[in-house]
Amino acid sequence: MKKLLLLCLLVSAATAVSAQQKKTRPYLNHLALYVQDLEKATVFYRDFLGLDTIPEPFHDGKHTWFSVGPASHLHLIAGAKAPYTGDRNSHICFSVPSVEEFITRLKKAGMTYINWAGEKEKITVRVDGVKQIYLQDPDGYWIEVNDATK
Repeated sequence: MKKLLLLCLLVSAATAVSAQQKKTRPYLNHLALYVQDLEKATVFYRDFLGLDTIPEPFHDGKHTWFSVGPASHLHLIAGAKAPYTGDRNSHICFSVPSVEEFITRLKKAGMTYINWAGEKEKITVRVDGVKQIYLQDPDGYWIEVNDATK
């Protein structure tokens, strides 16, 4: 009985320590993109991608905030002088239930996409079976869309 009680206490202590460690680790709070035309970028992320806007504290017409996870946000900030010209390796990724259905939305909107190799209108299938495509937002930022479930 004493051994069982000691084992329970040790498991409880280990669980408490593990929970405390998780609370002290960094987590993603937000991503920020500097955009040229806030209205155009907001429409893209809100109406096309379907992200939900959330209140932003500035109320200055230069910011739009979106929820992108349980505790993470995407911040659009107006004022960029030129479009983003970076490599596709720097991208943000959104998962959708069906890449094929998302492609249908792209086509209806007259937008194009590529696969990882840069081939137009092609889908990449990763070694783990996840389908992915890449497109650019109005400012040239790269976005991956995939069907990952985790």
